[in-house]
Amino acid sequence: VLVVFTVNISGGPIEKAELWGYPKVIVDIFFQYGLAMILFTCMVGQLNTLVNASHHMLDYINTLFGLFTLYVAMIIEFSGLLHSSYVVQWMVTKLAGQEVHSNEPPREAPQLAFFLLRCAFSVAVLCFSFAVTMEALFAEKTTMWKGVPPAVAVIVFFLLMSVVGMLEGMQIAFFAVAKLTPDERGDSMWAKKTCNLLYSGSGNNL
Repeated sequence: VLVVFTVNISGGPIEKAELWGYPKVIVDIFFQYGLAMILFTCMVGQLNTLVNASHHMLDYINTLFGLFTLYVAMIIEFSGLLHSSYVVQWMVTKLAGQEVHSNEPPREAPQLAFFLLRCAFSVAVLCFSFAVTMEALFAEKTTMWKGVPPAVAVIVFFLLMSVVGMLEGMQIAFFAVAKLTPDERGDSMWAKKTCNLLYSGSGNNL
């Protein structure tokens, strides 16, 4: 996520940019609001990499750049910056009436304390970021289209966050299920239809 936002910012256009005489609304949608960079990043830099990595993970990281990426990810994980995701996982698991299963041994007291401290730090950062975002939306200090009321901007924000969250979750689930046999994919009608659509033929639909 951090890489996507960084690439989107670094590839942003200059003010009042024009391209090939396209109407202003098209230029605004694709350049001023970043849709072009989002599509380019996802299609070229993200999705095909995920497909390759899901099938050939060891071969994928067997490069110096892959090793560098792994170390960066491990540093971010160790810092606890994104540990709020574990808190969300606990909440969802409890609401579903299930238990979190892990292949790792139970944490000792110092490890558990350090883990919970990082979770608290991450939740604090998340709450601060959320407060800043809400303040910016209500103060109309974002890139939201001019004339859109703050209340509508907040609704759009939560709508987009929900869509992105569902898409990311589906994406992870699709690649996780890719290595399961048809018998292991469950009995749900919708699960079977989705898997038949995704993994039919050579799996190009994935």
